[in-house]
Amino acid sequence: MIGVRAKIAFFEIEPWEEKFISEHLNKNLQFAFFVDPLTTDNVEIAVGYDIISPFIYSELNRDVIDQLPNLRLIATRSTGFDHIDLEACKERNITISNVPSYGENTVAEHTFSLILALSRKLLPSIERTRRGNFSLEGLRGFDLKDKTIGVIGAGHIGQHVIRIARGFEMNVVVFDVRQDELLAKSLGFKYLALDELLRTSDIITLHAPYNPHTHHMISKKNVHEIKRGAILINTSRGGLIETAALVEGLNEGILSGIGLDVLEEEGLIKEERQLLSHEFHPEQLRIALETYALLFRDNVIITPHNAFNSAESVQRILETTITNIKSFIEGHPLNIVAPKAA
Repeated sequence: MIGVRAKIAFFEIEPWEEKFISEHLNKNLQFAFFVDPLTTDNVEIAVGYDIISPFIYSELNRDVIDQLPNLRLIATRSTGFDHIDLEACKERNITISNVPSYGENTVAEHTFSLILALSRKLLPSIERTRRGNFSLEGLRGFDLKDKTIGVIGAGHIGQHVIRIARGFEMNVVVFDVRQDELLAKSLGFKYLALDELLRTSDIITLHAPYNPHTHHMISKKNVHEIKRGAILINTSRGGLIETAALVEGLNEGILSGIGLDVLEEEGLIKEERQLLSHEFHPEQLRIALETYALLFRDNVIITPHNAFNSAESVQRILETTITNIKSFIEGHPLNIVAPKAA
């Protein structure tokens, strides 16, 4: 237990978040707020803090962690923790907590926003009528009823997607490395191997975590297995799909539409100034250019990693993070993803 005088630094913080945290944390604690992510470029500002709370754009790699001798807890304000070096934390007895559930319904709803926008050609319809053109030519969409949706990953978010899909009277198939037949029966879906799911699904949506095993689950190697004319949705992690596979899938007519809330190298193109300062590697530059080629296609919708971003879900993130910090200080940590080393 590190005591009530613990020093806490929050990164990637908006003004309203600072106000919320200040009102809900013990006033005896010392806390500081920073707008920017924590990286090797600014790690010196985090020296001396016992607890840091980043969001997804901070880079908690070994270089950063090694420069923070007082660090005892990383309370990430996200479900995913691929931005944190777990092994380095284990070696240093640094605990990591996350927010395991805050936006299952929120991300699932955004997923269907993308699906409906593509299936009913919503964006070209809006753009056309804004120009005073009310022609229906080329705007015919399709029903979701009786279509097959393939859900890759049936965790908390995937299960919400399945429930919504069943509400649309869709057929649901699932690929997941862990199979729960009781869950399949209760929600009304069946498990398939990944290649079979790709061949049979009219809509494919990804809800898997990112790790070495899920890297490029959809790639140039298997994009040709996808049912011709399918729609592909990714609101999970950009690295699950090889960007070149998206371009190839569209160019060859395999994919009729793509909806993305995450990009393989989204950090490189989130802000234009990053293009001037980032030390590009050839592979990263290629991916960035391929992503740029997708931005202006009529049958591609890209949102800026915004699926989680509802008023309710972002407040749940802060509430859980504050609970994680309080519990750790009191000696009974919650939502631990990397326990202290023995």
